[in-house]
Amino acid sequence: MKGWPGEPQMAYDELMARDAAAAAEGAPITQVIFDFGNVLLYWDPEAVMIPRYSQRLVDGFLDNDISSFYDANDLMDAGASLEEGVAYVREHKGEPWASMMRYYVDNFRDSLTGVVTGARVLIDDLHAAGIGVWGLSNWQQDLYQIADRDCDLLGMLDGKVVSGQVRMRKPNRDIYEYALHSFGIRARDSVFIDDKAMNIVGANQAGIRGIRFRDPRKLRACLIAAGVPIPPVRD
Repeated sequence: MKGWPGEPQMAYDELMARDAAAAAEGAPITQVIFDFGNVLLYWDPEAVMIPRYSQRLVDGFLDNDISSFYDANDLMDAGASLEEGVAYVREHKGEPWASMMRYYVDNFRDSLTGVVTGARVLIDDLHAAGIGVWGLSNWQQDLYQIADRDCDLLGMLDGKVVSGQVRMRKPNRDIYEYALHSFGIRARDSVFIDDKAMNIVGANQAGIRGIRFRDPRKLRACLIAAGVPIPPVRD
């Protein structure tokens, strides 16, 4: 299966307030928490592999059932080293997948293909409206340093929690609670934006409303509909 396993069905670009987050429905949003990959920064692991591997091998590498690529990423996001991630693939799937995993982590910077459309202006607009802007991302700690060095957008955030650094990861409730405490903000005042449905479910269980992101214009409209005072898209 290509893509992260275990994703539930969920609409995109709609405000979700289920489970513990239902108590916050209708409350003013004064804090926005962003995931990084494919929300603020484009992350495309296929882009790393194209110079060295055929499409057949790339497709296999990005199929978790074949290569355990996403399982290894989960392990590394939770605090494992790059070497442990490669060793995991070698132990569970063997070659050529372990060598491909080594190539991927060695050339990770090529997976970061740019700033997500509209992200920089959205952060500026939120700041101008007096909204707190934060980051909460699953990321292996060494690979995150590459993004932090190369992507100045991350420096626009008021604070960040990175899973590999704190050895917790989404969608587990503890990392959302850790982030709220670290940022000094309340769940009921916040909304979390992520491209993965499972992480929105996790946020809701921690009392944080969530939006599964796909479209920059629709995200902006969703925030405005929830009362966030940012400029609309002109028509």
